[in-house]
Amino acid sequence: MPIIEKEDFVSSKDLDLVTNKPVQLEDLLKDKLESVFHKKTSQVMLHDIAKIAIEHSAIDLAYAVSHLPLHARPILYDNLPNRDAKINFIINTTSETRLIIFRYMSETEVKKLFEKMPTDEAVFILDDMSQRRFKRVMELIDPKKARKIQEQKKHTRNSAGRLMSSEFFAFDMDKTIKDAANHIYDYPKIDFTKGLFILNKSEELKGYVPARNMVVNSKTAFLKQVMRPILHKVVAQTTRAEVIELFERYKLLFLPVVDEKEKLIGVISQEDVLEAMEDVADETFAKISGTAEHVSFKDPILKRFLARSPWLLVTLIAGLINVVIISSFQKNEGYFLTFVLFFVPLITGMSGNIGIQCSTVLVRSLAFGLISKKSRKEAIYKELTTGITTGLIFGVACGVIVFLINLATKFALGVSPLALGTLVGVGLIGACFAGTFLGVFSPVFFSKIGIDPAISSGPIVTAFNDVLSMTIYFIISYGLSYLFFT
Repeated sequence: MPIIEKEDFVSSKDLDLVTNKPVQLEDLLKDKLESVFHKKTSQVMLHDIAKIAIEHSAIDLAYAVSHLPLHARPILYDNLPNRDAKINFIINTTSETRLIIFRYMSETEVKKLFEKMPTDEAVFILDDMSQRRFKRVMELIDPKKARKIQEQKKHTRNSAGRLMSSEFFAFDMDKTIKDAANHIYDYPKIDFTKGLFILNKSEELKGYVPARNMVVNSKTAFLKQVMRPILHKVVAQTTRAEVIELFERYKLLFLPVVDEKEKLIGVISQEDVLEAMEDVADETFAKISGTAEHVSFKDPILKRFLARSPWLLVTLIAGLINVVIISSFQKNEGYFLTFVLFFVPLITGMSGNIGIQCSTVLVRSLAFGLISKKSRKEAIYKELTTGITTGLIFGVACGVIVFLINLATKFALGVSPLALGTLVGVGLIGACFAGTFLGVFSPVFFSKIGIDPAISSGPIVTAFNDVLSMTIYFIISYGLSYLFFT
């Protein structure tokens, strides 16, 4: 646990609080760092920065540093106590911070940093660099390390090949536990807790040995005697979504990645999948909200505006279309449909919410692989039935309520209570049916054409739902008006 003194603005009570709450710890570190960078003399400032860098985890500092001005971030990085801390800092901080630090970093420091960094993490970080800078880094570092990075970087971004680590232990099945232990001792930085992988003479993957088996069995035992079968494995081209589904369904600790000849080329760990799930969640929330997933509250207002405006432009256009629809009906019918306008917010709100509920359920099921090709029709049928039933019940209930209110207020709108209740009730049912169909079939449609179905819960489809439900509502009201007013 880091030692935080009174002069650092954190009491022992605060320390107990932030130990279990990373967000509060980030805020306290932000205050400490900002106070240091406001000091007048550079000598005092550097002393305090070095003290903070020693007392706190590099991972916590990596999050907190994003609150500092860009020019101050390399100063904190330079004062981290050792290279391992710097690697943890670079891996866990933001792309923006990494880029500014690399800009100030000497070529020698870049070389040392990437040679000590795990290959999969190096590939992840190098994605933020320009192609020109990437080539320069590859020329600097050890050729063997550079070859590993180039090999992993050729895989597509959201594939098993990018998630995997190329650092693992694999042994011939005729080796003994003692042989394996001696080899592991020579490579202390490679994690063996997820297991040792066993190969045959052709270097094909045949099994694995849990770390516990290395301890409880005799040192002279052969690895083939204590190994277990590999039940699940993937190829480098397997998608990120499929990898996540395998980990979730079978509660895996690791997942081997093999090539077309069944040779082991990498291992995906739980940590890798957790990061992938966080990325998927960020992207999904961004698509649902209609903005770019890489924009945060820390970014400037102009950047945030540009990320959101394309989606909102569609909503604006849909709103103008709604105005045209309303004005065209009003021009034709004048008085008879004036009262219909009072219920427009109710119609669009109810139909939109029913559609979003159906869409969200299907998007979640598709994202987690809960719907197969055989069960897709059943899932669609159930959502359609649920949405239509919901719309029918609320439509009838709304019509009855409007009838009773208008009856109680003695024809406040100047229209027969029965006529008004029927128009609004049937119109709401029709609009809810439209919202249901759009909410059910839009995620299925997007999924079929290879687009993330999460978009179907976003502002674009919401805008289309408003236009569709409004049109159906006015068509029904227009038609029923002839029944009651002619």
